[in-house]
Amino acid sequence: MDLGLKGKSALVCGSSQGLGRAIAQALAAEGANVAVNARSAEKLARVQAEIHEATGARVAAAPGDLTDPGAVEEVVASAQAAFGRIDILVTNTGGPPSGPFESHSAEVWRHAIAQNLESVINLVRAVLPGMKERRWGRIVNVTSISVKQPVAGLILSNALRAGVTGFAKTIANEAAPFGVTVNNVLPGYTRTERLVELAQAVSGRTGNTVEGVYAGWEREIPMGRLAEPAELAALAAFLCSEKASYITGQSVAVDGGWIKGLV
Repeated sequence: MDLGLKGKSALVCGSSQGLGRAIAQALAAEGANVAVNARSAEKLARVQAEIHEATGARVAAAPGDLTDPGAVEEVVASAQAAFGRIDILVTNTGGPPSGPFESHSAEVWRHAIAQNLESVINLVRAVLPGMKERRWGRIVNVTSISVKQPVAGLILSNALRAGVTGFAKTIANEAAPFGVTVNNVLPGYTRTERLVELAQAVSGRTGNTVEGVYAGWEREIPMGRLAEPAELAALAAFLCSEKASYITGQSVAVDGGWIKGLV
């Protein structure tokens, strides 16, 4: 299937590793120009070269810390300078710390809000006017299964990803008349660096081994296994495509059946 992404230009945030890296490569493989973003310029340079070598696509590096509103402006300006415009925005940042409510200070909450909610708002504010003017755009937010079924021990993620979902639904309705779609992809338990951190944190709190933590998660998943990043990336690429022009305001899980609800 031709997704109609050849010549489109994307900014994929948090793309030096994990889900963001997989999404950037999926879009590049479909012929899109891709600006990759992360805090480390060194990591980005390596990813930029690897994705270009694997796909032949034009790949630019746009380093910056998305918790800083000024850096968000610089990241967007860098991507626009590389390709002339941003047709596709994929928001994605590292997950906040795990643990129960009383283990997180006010400062931890402030940082998590800046990282996981305000960064999305600032990125959308920067790119949406251009998308509306050109009457074409795709915004995909990488959130979490926690927006449909809260995950124990992840109160920061549970709260803030839900905030992103409410924001995205509202923006989707406002942007729809301009040919701009806004959707969320909800990763379940996926083999990424973030999952290693969560397994180690759970192990430290419970005394279970890391291998035992993984086994417990797999028992909760009807498919009986963890997801691979490329499986979520395939959905994200489709939602960024011409083929998905009538899908907006949706939150789609890639979770192997983990969520127990009907919707």
